[in-house]
Amino acid sequence: MLQQMYTEAREQPGRPQSQYEVVWLPVVDRSSPWNETKQKQFEDFQRMMPWYSVYHPSLLDVAVIRYIKEVWHFNKRPLLVVLDPQGRVVNPNAIHMMWIWGSLAFPFTSMREEALWKEETWKIELLADNINPMIVSWIDQGKYICLYGGEDIEWIRKFTVTAKEVASKAAITLEMLYVGKSNPREKVRKNNSTITTEKLSNVLPDLTLIWFFWVRLESMWHSKVQHKRTVETDVIMQEIMTVLSFDGSDQGWALISRGPADMAKANGETILKSLVDFEIWKDGVQEKGFLPALIDYLHELHSPLHCYRLILPGATGRSSSSIVAILKDGVQERVLCAECGRPMEKFIMYRCCTD
Repeated sequence: MLQQMYTEAREQPGRPQSQYEVVWLPVVDRSSPWNETKQKQFEDFQRMMPWYSVYHPSLLDVAVIRYIKEVWHFNKRPLLVVLDPQGRVVNPNAIHMMWIWGSLAFPFTSMREEALWKEETWKIELLADNINPMIVSWIDQGKYICLYGGEDIEWIRKFTVTAKEVASKAAITLEMLYVGKSNPREKVRKNNSTITTEKLSNVLPDLTLIWFFWVRLESMWHSKVQHKRTVETDVIMQEIMTVLSFDGSDQGWALISRGPADMAKANGETILKSLVDFEIWKDGVQEKGFLPALIDYLHELHSPLHCYRLILPGATGRSSSSIVAILKDGVQERVLCAECGRPMEKFIMYRCCTD
């Protein structure tokens, strides 16, 4: 993502949003000796990067590395710290802005981030228009758009077939797109192949695009957290949490949207039942429209006994300082994998019940 943005900026140097440079600070683990393998890996990374970099990791003073870790809160995940022309930090981590808005985020300051959020509303364009150009075309054509995910291929078959039948009965044009799971693996790859072979729906052909969909959604969460937004007071944050919670469950999920209208969304069991029960609520389609009728029926099916869990990567940047301070008292900051010995990445899980 950064490489694409940087290349565009260099190809169009006259644009206001091209007036920046990038410098890589290669922070490495100095507890093990530097060898030829590490040197080659470092040189390979340097060759891949079109921007500036510190010539060699050894040139970063120990005090600088300590500052980066303690003040900027760097911990394994990459940071994009933005400095203004006077060298002042104007954003402790702009990586979330770049995932969400790309070049529109220039000059990548916290004030620009706040302004961009003020212009946003929760709609399918914010959620997914960057992952597939077809979505923009579907929106322009006034089609209903369904995004769905999960790993259970049997549920996927039942859901997609049932959704097509309901769309035909309701006389609506429905496009479906499978977005898999965050951190997609072989099971999602096989699902993509099965969905394509059986013509169940559209897919994102590259697993990187599936990963991008989910990491961009996580970036929205972290961006909101950096600006002190909460689920209780921020509608977009509530919606982000809902979709991320769906991904944290073991079953499928789906959301259906059309233009700027409300989204109908639910976990796999509930959304499938609502479609199977179409005959019960079909009269409401004529009176209210397809989406309002579906949303009303989903509310009838909603069970307060069903709980979700939300799993997010540990926050990076200054906004995480309070979390880090709490964790230091009770949990080791650095934990090694029992199998491979490498440092493990820290995740934070939110769970509303302990059953």
